[in-house]
Amino acid sequence: MTMLKKCVVTLAGVLLSLSALAAQVDVAGVKLEDTAEVQGAKLQLNGAGIRYKAIFKVYVAALYVGKKVATPEEFFAATGPKRMSITMLREIDSNELGKAFTKGFEDNAPKGEMSKLIPGLVRMGQVFSDQKKLAAGDTFTNDWIPGVGTVITVKGKVQGEPFKEPEFFNALMRIWLGPNPADFKLKDALLGKAS
Repeated sequence: MTMLKKCVVTLAGVLLSLSALAAQVDVAGVKLEDTAEVQGAKLQLNGAGIRYKAIFKVYVAALYVGKKVATPEEFFAATGPKRMSITMLREIDSNELGKAFTKGFEDNAPKGEMSKLIPGLVRMGQVFSDQKKLAAGDTFTNDWIPGVGTVITVKGKVQGEPFKEPEFFNALMRIWLGPNPADFKLKDALLGKAS
């Protein structure tokens, strides 16, 4: 191989590595892809941030949609698949996480909707209860797939049947995007607003 060919091959390798790096975002050491595929649809990273509890970093959340959104209203009105991806930054008891999600549901659900959400909440509580604990680095996703429902995947495994009701997915997403979110800075980060 001539010197020129070696240089071209080396340069191509460097450029490929750089383009692979550009396709990721680093949040608190968690590498997030700038795109995700859900049910054959290519989604883009809308925003990502850290969920803090007091001074502790609990998890990194990343929101993926078909087209960028800047408000919760735009997110809820968007059609097509959507994804919320969570990567744990510390070990947490799954029951504790399930209770936090239930509180997030209650704090953000419209008054008349909560009674309809109880069966889904019970099922979701069971999903997390079955996990016992989530360790640093463990991931789970909440995917909305039109015509299918909400699919929860924990550590790469789909958890039971989809939650069919769109209201369930919307209530779940209000934990992060609702009027009383788990973390206001995280809400802004998910909506692509710099802090």
